[in-house]
Amino acid sequence: MAIVIHHNPACGTSRNVLTIIEASGASPTVIEYLDTGWTRPQLLALFAAADITPREDLRTSKSPAEELGLLDPSVSDDALLDAMLEHPVLVNRPIVCSSKGVKLCRPSELVLDLLDQLPPGPLAKEDGELIIDADGNRV
Repeated sequence: MAIVIHHNPACGTSRNVLTIIEASGASPTVIEYLDTGWTRPQLLALFAAADITPREDLRTSKSPAEELGLLDPSVSDDALLDAMLEHPVLVNRPIVCSSKGVKLCRPSELVLDLLDQLPPGPLAKEDGELIIDADGNRV
């Protein structure tokens, strides 16, 4: 199964998702989007596939969203996309694509829905929260 993760290695949630994917036996394609940036068609396709809007994917914390005036509800999706292209950090992450769909995986356990098989357990997030028990079941 091909899996792509749009990843930020400085983000705990993104690291958790990558760990879960790899623990399931998959070898994902990792795109560090802060380095590569985005294209408008790419973002539009990801948002459409994940059934989310640019506003729903706007990263509002630890980003320049507030200082750029993007939190105002009157800001259009086109303006948000323009800002996301200029400031890739404005795109919330991680976004994961697999044959089962595309999701913004926040919280990180949402990635389990995109995997062909669950990782063996027990498996916990970085903070110790268990997501797969010792019997291999979702918690």
